[in-house]
Amino acid sequence: MPVALGESAYTPPAPQSPPRKPWTREECEACERAGLWEGQHYELVQGELINKMGKNSPHVFGTRQIRHVLEQVFGWERVISEGPIDVAPEDNPTSEPEPDIYVLRSREFRGQPKPNDLVLIVEVADTTLEFDIQIKAPLYARAGIPEYWILDLKGRRLIVHRNPSGSVYRSVVAFSGQERVAPLAAPDREIAVADLLM
Repeated sequence: MPVALGESAYTPPAPQSPPRKPWTREECEACERAGLWEGQHYELVQGELINKMGKNSPHVFGTRQIRHVLEQVFGWERVISEGPIDVAPEDNPTSEPEPDIYVLRSREFRGQPKPNDLVLIVEVADTTLEFDIQIKAPLYARAGIPEYWILDLKGRRLIVHRNPSGSVYRSVVAFSGQERVAPLAAPDREIAVADLLM
């Protein structure tokens, strides 16, 4: 005869997601060569494929605006949009992020940049703020990227990460639209945050 269990006697197990197989850069490159992702654009972050298609208007505008401002500071040859970069050696097999914008150390550089070729990475966050803070910041810190900015469109602020150490940035400061910030690589060129949020 079945015995009725009281509500407190039975606790269902915590839900578990099915096991996942992380993607590698090698596998992604093979799929690209085979034409499996034609017309689709992904970035590889910690073994996960992140769809880069379907950007909304605020994200597109924010990216265009910050690129325009950074080109005035660094020159157009050093400011790149959505190109793949290398990260720390331990992350490279399963990560090939494509930041919204990055700034090269030298205008003569050609090819896929390694961390020491970069002075600044920028992500524009309309719907991706949590991902950009919790996943991408540690990834960029481990790579030793000296400065990482997140343009938070909804919060109308610029979050500046500096001084990478292991998986963290020791300095994280949010600048409001009324404030100014100078990139570490151009300390004499202050930028009004409001100009990035127009």
